[in-house]
Amino acid sequence: MAGGAGVGSETGACEAEREPAPSDSLRTFGAVVQALREHAGLSRAQFGELVRFSKHTVESVELGRRMADASFVERAEEVLGNTGALRHSARFLTRGEAGLAAWFRRWARLERVAVSLCTYECRLVPGLLQSEGYARALFENRIPLLTDEQLEAQVAARMERQRMLYERPTVPFHFIVEEAVLRRRLGGAEVWREQLNHVLEHTSPRNVTLQIMPLEAEYHSCMDGPLRLLETPEGRRLAYSEGQESGRLIGDPKEARVLQQRYDTLRSQALHPKDSRALLERLRGEA
Repeated sequence: MAGGAGVGSETGACEAEREPAPSDSLRTFGAVVQALREHAGLSRAQFGELVRFSKHTVESVELGRRMADASFVERAEEVLGNTGALRHSARFLTRGEAGLAAWFRRWARLERVAVSLCTYECRLVPGLLQSEGYARALFENRIPLLTDEQLEAQVAARMERQRMLYERPTVPFHFIVEEAVLRRRLGGAEVWREQLNHVLEHTSPRNVTLQIMPLEAEYHSCMDGPLRLLETPEGRRLAYSEGQESGRLIGDPKEARVLQQRYDTLRSQALHPKDSRALLERLRGEA
């Protein structure tokens, strides 16, 4: 199950060796947050309400599995006494790779520097567009079952990866998603409704484009499965294909060019972005 999430692979990973330990800076920052919170006599749930983040997010930050964003740091400072300790230490945070499947790590690193990114998904909502509830439902359905710690690492990595959409506003992100994927009520009606809202919100920036492949489409150039494409700063085009417990980075220029041609054709076969948003809004009305 999936994109990739990630930040994990879109399907995620369950074996411990596929999940490197959080970076020392994340663990240290998390320990400071936990110590200050406990000194203030607050539970994770209470602290989460005050900083307007879920207790799961608080736990992920404290255990070094998730990088705290600027709003978390500022609100935590205000709640925990404005000592400046969190603001200063946050400057030295470095991202780890907890929750990344081994086969996906290289692609994830390439994503962070790419000058354009294209994604076609026929299985599930792409990882960059998944809500936390949807991602959690994916990993809860994982076979074999994940431990609670592994599940939280997967969810945190998936949410962390999404920061790219806002941190890189001049990079074009393009998504083509099958209509059936957006109709699937994974996790239940409430999670589905939240997911539709999430997709609408995260595809509203000018650099993010979503096209839906309608159920009634008579032509389809990407029947061989999901596909990701990117362009490097040097102008090189790379592709990535993922299946059950595996993923393949495609650097051969001829193969990448064929996949790019398929994707470009699919763009002409999918709904226009405006029509795609209209379909999403109609689906939301059914939720």
